[in-house]
Order: sequence, then structure tokens, then C-alpha cells
Amino acid sequence: MPRTNPVGHPAVIELRQYTLRPGRRDELIELFDREFVETQEETGMIVLGQFRDLDDPDRFVWLRGFTDMEARRQALSAFYAGPVWAAHGPQANATMVDSDNVLLLRPAPAWRGLAVSPSERRQPGAAAVDRFVAAALWHFPPNTHAGIELVQDGLVPLLRQTGPAPLAVLTTETAANNFPRLPVRTGENVVAVFTSYPDENAHRRHLADAMAHPLVRNEILPDIERAQTAAPQFLRLAPTVRSLVR
Repeated sequence: MPRTNPVGHPAVIELRQYTLRPGRRDELIELFDREFVETQEETGMIVLGQFRDLDDPDRFVWLRGFTDMEARRQALSAFYAGPVWAAHGPQANATMVDSDNVLLLRPAPAWRGLAVSPSERRQPGAAAVDRFVAAALWHFPPNTHAGIELVQDGLVPLLRQTGPAPLAVLTTETAANNFPRLPVRTGENVVAVFTSYPDENAHRRHLADAMAHPLVRNEILPDIERAQTAAPQFLRLAPTVRSLVR
């Protein structure tokens, strides 16, 4: 049976990055925030955050969470077989070029995950959100833990010392995708750090202060660079009006 109360500290999180047809991002955001927030949460999932990618005008980034993998299967089955997606899914899909860039994540061992409350979500048409969210994604060899430890136990404490504490530190969920209708990236070992700021200038100051710390500059970042399998991805994100993560 669908649940009426979404989870507050999800143990499974999808990071979804959509490539859209040129000029159609605002159309998707308006549709999403109007039709796909409460209706997804009625199935038991929680819509955590919706963002404009500031480096790509045709990229929409969003996060949703679940209590566990079985709850994910049930919630996605209910939503995508339900009347709301049947009515509005074709319009949403028409804005998209690609929706398969999806990472399945979970909180890092020392983290509870993203703590949000749906009661704080703004209503459609509310004033714009004046916040900036940064996400840093590091890629490490599959089935290894050293990279997670370098970020969680080395870099994150220094980030806390030099600026706001991260909202969340997430790592790859290793369970198999149990809703194959929606593909996810496989063979990944990612550590993702999300941090919120009043504006992008505050983010730049925090980054500069962290990079100036001798331990970060001389030890932590070189260790991460040696361990990683690809260059990190840095997302500059502007929350939509209805985003809980902001």
C-alpha cells in the first residue's frame, strides 16, 4: 500500500542529472514542482531537492530518497504505474534528451544522510530561493574503501573547520537496481559531498580557505588525486522554489 508520510532520513538516495532539449528546463521545472512532488511522496519516497545546473542551461539535477531498497522498488512501481505519471509523464519526457545519468547512493558510514522536512517546502509561486548548493563527486576504484575514508575522515573535518559543515556525505549504494525500468550507473564507487551557502561568493571563500590549509593542500588532496580513477565532478546548483535541499 502507498505510504502517506515520506521518509525524513532516507537511507537510499538517487542523484539524477537530466540533459534536456534546448530551452526547455523551466518548462520541466514548472511541471515537476506542480505535479511530481507530493504525488511521488504519497508513494513513500521523498523529493529532496531540485536544481538548475549553473554550468549547463539544459541540465536539471534532482535528488529523491527512500527508506531502503525494497521501499524504493515499491514506491517507484506505484508512481510510474499510477495516474499522475500517465497524465504528465509524456510532457516531462518530451523535454528530455537523456535521463539515465543516475547514481544510486547511501549515506557514508558516519552520516545519517540528508535531514529534511517536507513541511518546510515552499508552495508553487513562492519567492525565489536565494541559496547556492555545491556538490563534489569523487570517483574511486570499485569495491575499495580508501577513497571514502580520505574524503570522510580527511577532507570533511577540514571543510567543517573552514566553513559550513556539509549537508551530507554520500557513497555508492552497492545493491543491484531493483527497478530496471529506470537505469542507474553501474560499476561506480563515488563519494559525493553536498554543501549549502547563502550565495556563490560564500562558496568561493570557503573553498579558498580550505585549499589554503596546509594539510589539505599538501596531504589530503594529493592523496585523493592518487586514489581517484577520474577527475572529480563539481556541480554548481541553484535550488528551485520547492527544493528542500537549499
